[in-house]
Amino acid sequence: MTQPLSHSTNTVRSSTTKVVVPGEHVMAALVGPRDQFLRRVEQRFPGVQIRVRGNEIRVAGDDTVQVTAVARLFEEIVTLIQNGQQLDDNTLDRIFTMIEANERPSEVLTHQVLRGAKGRQVKPKTAGQKRYVDAISNNVITFGIGPAGTGKSWLAVAMAVRALQAKQVERIILTRPAVEAGERLGFLPGDLMAKIDPYLRPLYDALYDMIDVEGVQRLLEKQVVEVAPLAFMRGRTLNNSFIILDEAQNTSPEQMKMFLTRIGFGSRVVITGDTTQVDVPNGKSGLASLEQTLTGIDSLTFVKLGGADVVRHKIVADIVAAYERRGLEREQQRSDLSDA
Repeated sequence: MTQPLSHSTNTVRSSTTKVVVPGEHVMAALVGPRDQFLRRVEQRFPGVQIRVRGNEIRVAGDDTVQVTAVARLFEEIVTLIQNGQQLDDNTLDRIFTMIEANERPSEVLTHQVLRGAKGRQVKPKTAGQKRYVDAISNNVITFGIGPAGTGKSWLAVAMAVRALQAKQVERIILTRPAVEAGERLGFLPGDLMAKIDPYLRPLYDALYDMIDVEGVQRLLEKQVVEVAPLAFMRGRTLNNSFIILDEAQNTSPEQMKMFLTRIGFGSRVVITGDTTQVDVPNGKSGLASLEQTLTGIDSLTFVKLGGADVVRHKIVADIVAAYERRGLEREQQRSDLSDA
């Protein structure tokens, strides 16, 4: 609970807010070992002063907006801790980002998609990921566009497994273009599965995070789960299925149209891709500019994920942000040239 205590003089207006923390164990988890997390908050919000007394945290500063934000930050962290969230530096960084964007970490980080293999909880870890999961729940076709590390494929597989377990669909179909081989698999050594396995391995990895190895094998043997290259989708109608097209930026426009017209009754589709990593030989991606083409179609949506949604090592998020800045600079340069 937050209690504002405002003080003012003729020259300086300051604001003080008190947050009451329920219980010593919650306070200990909030401040962190040797006050590690408390110091992180002070570094992120240098315009405020933070004091802990008993079960109260007092936040003071001249910037009322920042004082309010930090108080809300502590309230959100208290709620997360009470819901079993473990704090670490990476989680704290994501909480900071959400607070600064006026979002609610307690709504994002407590949303469980399913309990995966070995009891692992599968949850969105950023506000963008939460929007993505919600979009998949509420639409027939969802496009997840963003860089590596944003959880596009992993969360899509989690949602597919959840739909299968809830008997909302009868099977899961995972596909991606084998672009590195030009989908001419006959030129590769080995039998068919040996040829396509390297291109589909990331989808298997995601499955094994959600279901134990034996369970995955049973589903594959019963063809409840099918993992196949995109070329194998031609000529089929896919009813009552949860279909995921991964690495969609490496489809041609013709392949994308072919895939979208395979969708049958009772099916749900997630299409993931990163438009900055196009590997198709002629550079013409079936994913590029598709949002303009499909604008206005009901139950179809696009979710854009960015650097703030990267949940790998912090350096990966920094690299993605650097590429995003460079991309914006190039767009500005092209715009300036066209205006000249």
